[in-house]
Amino acid sequence: MAYRSASEESASALEHVDALGANTRAGGVEIESLSVRFGTRTVLDDLSLSIGRGEFLTVLGRSGCGKTTLLRFIAGFVKADFVAGRLFVAGRELTHESAHRRNLGLLFQNYALFPHLSVFENVAFGLRARRTNAAEIARRVADALKLVQLADAGHVMPAQLSGGMQQRVALARALVIEPDVLLLDEPLSALDANLRASVRSELKALHERLPNLTIVCVTHDQDDALVLSDRTLLMRDGRIAQIGTPQALYDVPADAFVARYLGAANLLPPRVAFPLGDARYGERDRLACLRPESLRLVPLGEGHLHGTIASVDWYGPALSVSVVLDAMPETPVLVTAARGHGMTPEKGARVSLSYEVDHVVLVQP
Repeated sequence: MAYRSASEESASALEHVDALGANTRAGGVEIESLSVRFGTRTVLDDLSLSIGRGEFLTVLGRSGCGKTTLLRFIAGFVKADFVAGRLFVAGRELTHESAHRRNLGLLFQNYALFPHLSVFENVAFGLRARRTNAAEIARRVADALKLVQLADAGHVMPAQLSGGMQQRVALARALVIEPDVLLLDEPLSALDANLRASVRSELKALHERLPNLTIVCVTHDQDDALVLSDRTLLMRDGRIAQIGTPQALYDVPADAFVARYLGAANLLPPRVAFPLGDARYGERDRLACLRPESLRLVPLGEGHLHGTIASVDWYGPALSVSVVLDAMPETPVLVTAARGHGMTPEKGARVSLSYEVDHVVLVQP
């Protein structure tokens, strides 16, 4: 079997990005060599990015990595000590275009609804600013409210709505102007967990109904990226750590940072993860990445690795089991076990871990 390294997988993802170039300037977003500095601090460092027409891209990263600055650059809101780079949206260069002339839909964390205006007037606000005629405003506002399942709420005031419904109003306001690109800045962070999951599903369904709408969503939530996006961009210190489908980032992370950011990851020396005789056993420059769900608890002696259970934590339908390996006692590994399936883990028990060697991915430290 021919094994592909994480770097090779990442290169394949970048080839996909290049393939988008033919339709990016026609309908999507292209950023060339973007650098942004505030004083001596570099927030974005020579970043280039292509987003295809109709693509849903989520941008992930820790606080201060530059993800919000990237979104604000596209929107035209960046005021910094140094900005260099070029921006193309739907075939037009907008690098020096003012924000109100970029035809972009914006949805921010706090929704920014006008409390003294009805839902209809909130949604109509951008159209009135464009001097759209009354009949066209009525038609487009009705269509936008229907799209977000608020067709009968035009007369209602924002204070009478739940947080999730207010978010839909803000989304309708962003969509009613028929934007080239919809920019979402932490759009779900103000919602509780159950409502967040519901609105996330609605956003996904909305994008399916508007397949030509390009969406760029900044979020800190990994679930948003995994559920919503066609591709995910993970940023680190103003640069692209990795870009690709959510599945590619999760299954084939480029390095330890990506592996840990997209979920729990066990990073082992290759000599521990691979059997003697495997070509990767003697690898010294990379680590072996194993996701907790790829490991199975089995009776002692029946698996690849052996150790002692250090803790068992219950997370509803699943258990998170920490195992101290005989071969690597300094760093416990995590195992995700489904309740009611396989052996019942108990703290202090001696166990073995079984897994498919093909599920192990070599990553840069």
